[in-house]
Amino acid sequence: MDDLGSLRERLAEISDLGRAAGVLGWEQRVSMPPLGTPSRADSLATLGRIIHDRFTDPEIGRLLDRLAPLEESLPYDSEDASLIRITRRDWDKARRVPTELRVEMTRAAASGHHAWVEARKNDDFDSFLPYLRANVELKRRYIECFEPADEPYTALLDDYEPGMTTTEVRDVFAVLRPVLTDLVRNASEVDASFLHGDFDPDVQRRFAERVVATLGFEEGAWRLDPTAHPFCTSFSNRDVRLTTRYRPDDLESVWSTLHEAGHGLYAHGIADSLMRTPLGGAPSLAINESQSRTWENLVGRCRPFWMYWYEPLQEMFPTQLGSVDLDTFVRAINRAEPGLIRVDADETTYSLHIILRFELEQELIAGTVTLEDLPEIWTARMKEFLGVDVPSNTDGVLQDVHWSGGGIGYFPTYALGNVISLQIWSKVREALPDLDNQMTAGELLPLSDWLRDNLYAWGGKLTPKETLARLTGSDAIDPQPYLAYLGDKMAALSA
Repeated sequence: MDDLGSLRERLAEISDLGRAAGVLGWEQRVSMPPLGTPSRADSLATLGRIIHDRFTDPEIGRLLDRLAPLEESLPYDSEDASLIRITRRDWDKARRVPTELRVEMTRAAASGHHAWVEARKNDDFDSFLPYLRANVELKRRYIECFEPADEPYTALLDDYEPGMTTTEVRDVFAVLRPVLTDLVRNASEVDASFLHGDFDPDVQRRFAERVVATLGFEEGAWRLDPTAHPFCTSFSNRDVRLTTRYRPDDLESVWSTLHEAGHGLYAHGIADSLMRTPLGGAPSLAINESQSRTWENLVGRCRPFWMYWYEPLQEMFPTQLGSVDLDTFVRAINRAEPGLIRVDADETTYSLHIILRFELEQELIAGTVTLEDLPEIWTARMKEFLGVDVPSNTDGVLQDVHWSGGGIGYFPTYALGNVISLQIWSKVREALPDLDNQMTAGELLPLSDWLRDNLYAWGGKLTPKETLARLTGSDAIDPQPYLAYLGDKMAALSA
């Protein structure tokens, strides 16, 4: 037990350093003056070095070896056994990466963010190109740290989806793509013109904060801020930072905010005892993403939810929505309509955006595409996948923040999260048969509480597949419930 206490003490210190780095990263993306980028990159690189060196310290390996008998004596899903097991997995992976490479990656990520913000604002891909090239080259060096897998890309995917291979993702996407393409091709046209117009961002903010306050967050444990590209981060289960994007000509902030709130609810629901350990997060980004998609789409686009919330929204925007009835509004927010921007995409087209990026990222790592040609390749793929023309790099290859921070391997988890959300949702429906009536009454705590108790509170104690199996009875990612759900939705819109 002395060894377990020593391990916990070391991990808590490393977690605290990670939180400090997280605060610097959050502030960089929310409120830091642009000229602060070089010094912020230095600070994050220094913290990255300290964190990596402390975590890969051989003494942690020796502690883990001495704790193996204790781990074997405990129930598999106990907190102590899980802590030893997951820490060993993470330590074995981290120690393969040289400290200097980790520092370079951290510095490049911090420097690339501001370059992306400016490039996107100015529609200037050439100015971003050196930062993208640096990140791609660093990722290739990173891949070389690991034993060969089914494909090089798997080493990057594993950072976000532990244990999953590129082949497994490709198999899921091979089922998704043809069905989604067919659904989009045959989707009925739905009038949604009223969702575009003059929508005061300050009024949008007030509505967003009003909704988020009902989702299950403890008062004083969260905040919501504007940013260029919405994200959520947390520094504990009681310090959750949500961000969103308010545009003056549409209402997409409603679903962007619900999406990030889903991430935030996951962080907020993790058990207190798991804080300051490697177990204090979701098992994977796809499992985490399943919850952001649940709150954004399965809740935020369903009629029962809007039976309560539509009148307050109309009251805030009477000129724009006063003459639009509930059924017309619900049809509009559930339409399938190919568009340029991933974060604005509807449920049906969204995963096509992801499959495009998944395929392109593999080509970037393999070097089979030239970075200078990315804008043209992106434009051609968008026409192939979604049938839309890309008018600018801002609306094309520069629209996402991920590559600026070296987040290659991240994108597939979004579409996997879509699929997983429906697998979990079927269990939610069984457990909460009165859910529609609860949402109609504006009561979201029963849903939030069930998800916290049955998923969020477990943190990262189990692998992604183990977590899925515990909830659904199967560890397989099954696209069929997701496709059936979308098929039913498109059929209803055509009726």
